[in-house]
Parts: sequence; C-alpha cells; structure tokens
Amino acid sequence: MAASLIGRDGQVQWGDLLLGPGTRFWIAAEGLTGWEELPGLESADANRPAGHGGWPGAQWASPRVVTAQVWFAPDPGGGPEAALAALRALRAATAVRDEEEWLAVRLYGETLAVRARVVQRVVPTDRQFLANRTAKATLQWKAMDPRRYEAVERRESVGLPAPEPGLRWPLEWPLNWGAPTSTGDLLAENTGSAPAHPVITFAGPCVNPRLANRSSGVWLEYGITLTRGDELVVDAADGTVTFNGTASRRHTATVGSAPEELFALAPGANQLSFRARDGDPEQASATISWRSADW
Repeated sequence: MAASLIGRDGQVQWGDLLLGPGTRFWIAAEGLTGWEELPGLESADANRPAGHGGWPGAQWASPRVVTAQVWFAPDPGGGPEAALAALRALRAATAVRDEEEWLAVRLYGETLAVRARVVQRVVPTDRQFLANRTAKATLQWKAMDPRRYEAVERRESVGLPAPEPGLRWPLEWPLNWGAPTSTGDLLAENTGSAPAHPVITFAGPCVNPRLANRSSGVWLEYGITLTRGDELVVDAADGTVTFNGTASRRHTATVGSAPEELFALAPGANQLSFRARDGDPEQASATISWRSADW
C-alpha cells in the first residue's frame, strides 16, 4: 500500500522507510520542493508566421523531481550502534533500483503519492556527523509520471445490461414492468485535478466487450470471445491489453476503438457503460480500478 506507515501530518513514506515527525529522520525546515509545484511543461505552441503572437498547442508535463532536506537524527541514547542501524536503513531504502516505488506525503489529512526512484542521496560526513551522530541529508526522487495519486485505489464493477422482468399476470393498475437487475452503467469519480488512467478488467462469458466513457465520448472495444473464467485486462496508462495474464491482445481492438492511452477519467464524474455483442448478464462483468489524480 502506498502509505501504510503514515499516521500523522508531515510524514513521508518511501517504500518501507518513514520520514518526518516521530521518526529518526526529521524533515528539515526547508521541507519538500517539487511536491506542490507544477512539474515542468512542454508545449506545442506555434508562433504566427505573419502576425502577432501564436497559437496555443497541447501541454505535456515533464517528470516530477522531489527533493527533501532530512535530518539524520537517531536516538542519542542509543550510541554508535543506533546511529549505524539508522544509517544502514537509509542506505537500503535509497539504494539504486530500476523499478519505481511509492513516495507518499500527508499534508492536512490528505495523502498523495507518486511512483518514483531515488536519483540522489547526500549525507555530509563532517565533524558534526561523527561527534553528534546527526547530519542534514538531501534525498531526491524522480517520478516519470508527474501526477500525484490518492493513496487508496478505487474499484467498481458492473455487469451487462439485463432486461426488465416484465409484466406479471394478472395485470394490476398501475402497470409495473419491474426494474432491471443491471443497467450496465456506472459512475467513476476522479476527485483530483488531473486525468486518471484506469485499469479495466473484462470477465466472460461475453463477445466483443466494450467500455464507453459517455462523458468524453471515448470508447474501447475488442474483437475477442471471453469464456467463463477468462479475463481481458486493459491498462490505459501503459497501453497494454493482456488476455489471462500472459498473452497480448491489443491487436484485437476494433475499428473506431480509441488508443488505450487516450482512455482517461477526467476530473469530476465520468459516466461509463459496459456493453458486448453477446454475453451473460449474470456472469460477464467489467471492473474499473483507478486512483484520483492531482497535479
């Protein structure tokens, strides 16, 4: 979980390492830089060739760089052994790795997180470090996806539309056609300020599963037959489509289906609809997992 160790405002969790109030690694007065700031922006603006100004183009955010000034301050009563244990914990947590981990920060009761890697660790080994076993260290992370996500993932499931049960005899006035057990529609809310890319899991039995975002007009559909127990997982952020956890099925996208990377939940309420050419309304389903995203 992105912030399983955080228990109070001002704390920062990096993997299994907790920083901030109540820990042996205090956040210095300078705090964090690059966390609440907007990331760098690349734009496709173009100047007018024969006139003043230009045309605004699309803007794309660059990776986010977060820097923390941290006081290395183990328990003074623990002696050199406690200092060495804290130093080793810091080394292990900030080792060079290829994979990203969650970096989470809690402010005013809100916890947001990014997937990042450590790109810098500076621990001054000066006289103060040796004599008092304290040092003002600098830690720096780089998040290739600059959006900050809520710590807890949201998940909603919906089945295929089911018909109304219909009229019952003998007829009674007013006529009651009954309510459908499933409409095939659901509401996915992104409470942040940035678009969020969901993970969509289609489960059979159904033919040509389709999920449409009626709020944006973007939809995904795949020319594939899913039997009972089959799953087709679409990761909109990575642009992958995987059948039963192994084989890629991105090539089964039908004509008119959007590129997976364009299927995003805009800030606010998103009306989603699950449909299929054929399927079992009682067993087929679409499950949407996402985290609200902020700049």
